[in-house]
Amino acid sequence: MSSPVTLGPVAHFSLAVSDPSNSARWWTTNFDLEEWSSSDDKVVLGNDSVVFSLVRGRPDPMVLTHLAFRAADMPALAFARDRLRNNGVNLEDPGDEIGAVAPGSASMGLWFHDVDGYRWELFVRRESGD
Repeated sequence: MSSPVTLGPVAHFSLAVSDPSNSARWWTTNFDLEEWSSSDDKVVLGNDSVVFSLVRGRPDPMVLTHLAFRAADMPALAFARDRLRNNGVNLEDPGDEIGAVAPGSASMGLWFHDVDGYRWELFVRRESGD
């Protein structure tokens, strides 16, 4: 029997959005992303960790129920919460935004929605007792 295919880190992905320029502004205002290229129908954003294309189309937040990015540590997660809150981003669980990613999990997360309604997560992977 042959071995399974090894997957590495995500190289890039594309996401249908209603207005690529507006969505790109939202992302670059809130996160450390740069615009790498753009046209009327697509904006490519990236940093050293991720690249993604915002493509003009019909957003469907039910297709991508959520996607998670790692945060460096709990202070980085708290900084993200404060930055997003101050920028009027739609955070889940107002007043108690940072919580366990699943019942009984030591890992902590923060969930929010972008301008097209997609659900995103920032999380810190922690071992029990950390």
